[in-house]
Amino acid sequence: MTDINPSIAFVVPAAGVGARMQADKPKQYIQLGNKTVLEHTIDKLNKTIPNALIIVAISEDDAYFPELDLPSNVITVLGGKERADSVLNALNYLAINHVVDWVLVHDAARPLVLPNDILKLISSCQSNQCGGILASKVRDTIKQGSHFVDATVPRETLWQAQTPQMFLLNELTSALTNALNAHVAITDEASAIEWAGGKVQLIESRADNIKLTTPDDIAIAEFLIAKQTLENNTCE
Repeated sequence: MTDINPSIAFVVPAAGVGARMQADKPKQYIQLGNKTVLEHTIDKLNKTIPNALIIVAISEDDAYFPELDLPSNVITVLGGKERADSVLNALNYLAINHVVDWVLVHDAARPLVLPNDILKLISSCQSNQCGGILASKVRDTIKQGSHFVDATVPRETLWQAQTPQMFLLNELTSALTNALNAHVAITDEASAIEWAGGKVQLIESRADNIKLTTPDDIAIAEFLIAKQTLENNTCE
């Protein structure tokens, strides 16, 4: 693996409410063991590149974030109406206040990502000087249709997009700014780069790097977090 460029920052959009979780608080603040989802997520990023700048975009009326136990390299910016707005606020802050070449955007509610997969993404992006995303190959048979099946979609070239998604700061800032100004629907950072005509590498990651979306996901995450913790303690 190539040397890691220290000029890297993480961005974590965390201004959403996660309505599909049907919880009494935003899903990033749900407890998983002895930490919140967001604390687990930030811990994974901090273990990947210790003391790298981590910018968390939060809502203006967020009453939960100040209660978290977070390291000093975590700072906040004001989130926006949509995910893309929150990410762009963080990127603009970086452009003004810090000298950073690359940025990795990671979902607040994706606490199961492994540092080794993030390092694989970083190595590939820096070696090829091309942005990329973590993704897992689709395993199930995919059907297309509404109430009835219209077609079976070949899955050989289908991937499930994950995060982190890593791009050069200037490239991603420009792509997001132009896409939002053009009122283009942006679902993730890669979609903004794609719309701008840029290339995006697919870096295969573990399929259990899931995004917590529904109540069922919490039970799965609790099991997997406990399993990861046990594996880490065994290796030490």
